[in-house]
Order: sequence, then C-alpha cells, then structure tokens
Amino acid sequence: MPFRIGLPELLVVLVIVVVIFGVGRVSKLGGELGGAIRSFRKGLKEDDESVDKKTGNDGKEDR
Repeated sequence: MPFRIGLPELLVVLVIVVVIFGVGRVSKLGGELGGAIRSFRKGLKEDDESVDKKTGNDGKEDR
C-alpha cells in the first residue's frame, strides 16, 4: 500500500511545527526557503546562458 499524505495529515504536521518552533520562526524559515529557491533558479538560468554563449547557441532549437 503506497504512503499517501492528505490535507488533514498536512494540517496536523503544520500545527505541530508551529507549536514547536513558533510562528515567527516558521515564517523566517519560509522566507529563507523561498530565497534559496530563487537563488537556485537564478543559478540554473545563468549556467544555461553561459553554456549558450560558449556553444554559440541562442537557446532556440532548429525545427
């Protein structure tokens, strides 16, 4: 039987996390997680652009 997590289970986990860490800490962690995701995406985009410059590809595929 596959492990499935539904909305009620997620809400229980969220409540437990808020009780343990507090609202301020959870919002701070959420902000840091969002910043990390933005930074990761920016790094991927910059890497793709540098590869395109090195190969002379403008990012468009010939069809």
